[in-house]
Amino acid sequence: MKVIVCGAGQVGFNIAKQLAAEHNDVTVIDQSRELVKRVNDQLDVKSIVGHAARPNVLSQAGANEADMIVAVTQIDEINMMVCQVAHSLFNVSTRIARVRSQEYLRPEWSNLFSRDHMPIDVVISPEVEIARAVTRRLRAPGAINMIPFANDSVRVMGLLIDEGCPVIDTPLRQLTELFPGLQIRIMGIIRKDKIRVPHGDEEISVGDEVYFAVETGHMARAMAAFGHEEKEAHRVIILGGGSVGLFLAEQIERDHPGVSLKIIESEEERARVLAEHVSRSVVLHGNALDSDLLEEANARSAETVVAVTDDDEVNILASLLAKRQGCRRAITLINDPAYGALITSLGIDVVVDPRAITVSSILQYVRRGRIRSVHSLRDGMAELIEGDALETSSLVGAPLREVKVPEGIVVGAIVRGEEVIIPRGSTVIEADDRVILFSSAKVIKSAEKMFSVRLDFF
Repeated sequence: MKVIVCGAGQVGFNIAKQLAAEHNDVTVIDQSRELVKRVNDQLDVKSIVGHAARPNVLSQAGANEADMIVAVTQIDEINMMVCQVAHSLFNVSTRIARVRSQEYLRPEWSNLFSRDHMPIDVVISPEVEIARAVTRRLRAPGAINMIPFANDSVRVMGLLIDEGCPVIDTPLRQLTELFPGLQIRIMGIIRKDKIRVPHGDEEISVGDEVYFAVETGHMARAMAAFGHEEKEAHRVIILGGGSVGLFLAEQIERDHPGVSLKIIESEEERARVLAEHVSRSVVLHGNALDSDLLEEANARSAETVVAVTDDDEVNILASLLAKRQGCRRAITLINDPAYGALITSLGIDVVVDPRAITVSSILQYVRRGRIRSVHSLRDGMAELIEGDALETSSLVGAPLREVKVPEGIVVGAIVRGEEVIIPRGSTVIEADDRVILFSSAKVIKSAEKMFSVRLDFF
């Protein structure tokens, strides 16, 4: 696939990195010579210094042969114009744009992004996606990640194993004996930054990141099996009232009426705007690093603090201050990957990575086959993929123990109509089943083929 990525910031860089690692033909465009040099130095892609919306620059990048264009510059209007030019002059078939301003995304303007007006196939709003990711984590206390699939009938949970986990050093095959009727499938383990695809004799160790699939109605019991019986938060403090903080507050007010919410915002005018947009939340103007203000917000009684300012250092320090005052859990937005290795040792419970969220939003349109959603894990080390099993798929028609599934791929759940099936070796996947699987990066292409129609079908 030939892909043009417009914008070489953190998001554009990571999209290009992941696509190039999968042997796609990638060209990156950015006006910053410094960013383009970084791309040249670190990635095996083509790169151009120039204005991405200009026809001559897109032509130089090979837009007349491109299958997809991804516009993720810092300016919404440039991203939209890139898609317009790519459509009108070069007939690029798939056009994706990052649009950050919520004004463009209001329901009354929904017809703007149509083929007859602004021909954008996929509009990605990082602020909206980040807020949704935070909300999911609020619904799953104790988890570092919670990803819904198949209209939320299945959830894949990510847990960081600590000393309090009751199944440490227990072979996975014994879980069904210890917890009769527990329907979960452990799909992958990340241990010391390496992916492990578990087998029956695998034992869970302290420090592991474990990902398992579970029917949504059984999530609480599955979490309890790993020692997590925390209740959903009823007192939440949001640090930062920008686009992410506001959208998150609106979501919580709409979907969680029992939650008491406070927002701390450093800019006075923005605090006034927030107060006008929220109905039940208390808005406090001041510095999130002010211990007295955190005390006024009653951080000691809050179950969760969510730090979503635009400054990583403020997010980290304010989260730690709130926890020091007694807040039980910190969900922290981190843009700079350099902080990643330090976070858990500092005491932050959950990290939200905007780059990974945005890349995941794009990957489902890059993946070939009948794929419905994709979620990237740990900078592309692995992916969770939801797709439809076609009649010609290698997955269909035989017990899973007889299917030649490449090493590195684990089928975690199957949805057949209204039924959720946690598979075993004897399970047979049928055509049109919805399948949720875990795939390590090195076998992503094999995973794609499982959701594709073979040529000999025609």
